[in-house]
Amino acid sequence: MTKPRKSRTVVSLFLDVAVPVGSYYLLKGAFGMSAVAALGWSSVVPALRTGWGVLRQREVNALPLLILLANLAGVLVGFGTGDARLMLVKDSAITSLVGFALLGSVLLGRPMMATLKPWLVKGDPGREAAWGRLRRESAAFRRAELRFSAVWGIAFVAECALRIVGVYTLSVDTMVWLGTVVMIVTMFVAFVVSGALGAGPMVHMIGAAGPEHDAVRVGGAVLEAEKNSSLVGSTHG
Repeated sequence: MTKPRKSRTVVSLFLDVAVPVGSYYLLKGAFGMSAVAALGWSSVVPALRTGWGVLRQREVNALPLLILLANLAGVLVGFGTGDARLMLVKDSAITSLVGFALLGSVLLGRPMMATLKPWLVKGDPGREAAWGRLRRESAAFRRAELRFSAVWGIAFVAECALRIVGVYTLSVDTMVWLGTVVMIVTMFVAFVVSGALGAGPMVHMIGAAGPEHDAVRVGGAVLEAEKNSSLVGSTHG
């Protein structure tokens, strides 16, 4: 299970990060496209990939759908105005929308980080059952899930602010690659902090509530029942 998941992550990084950045400089430098056209065409692959992911899901996930709609809206606005900087701000708008949506879900007590569950349960029925049980019964588990989403919400909003400042103070060519660097650094920091505050404690709680723990509890209950039975038997004897 680990290798396919890692390979999917590498493919996602290639399609969502390397392809857009590389295609921008290729289209602008080798084919002489304007910055607006190069930015527009370089966003086609990520948009198609996100759209395919939305269509492939049996139920609509709000997060990728939000990213897709914001991406398409930003491209249309950019082409309509002819402003390359506005198209770069589109990327910041996506992250800010996601960030505010995550923070809103935290305030409502319904965290949106749906991608967290598959990484924690790892396709194991016992761990998935533990996840459901903890969400229903454990306030500590729900708080950890809220903290995880809150960290990512704050990170996305902060990234948006940094990229907007960069878009209007640096050149477009610089921000195409620097914006990606800001995104990667932000995701790394958010990954570390959210792991310490949210995912890590959740993994521990899922492990403690999993089948092995249940087996220990059941075994203890059986031993206790046998002990009580033997005591009753000896008393009657």
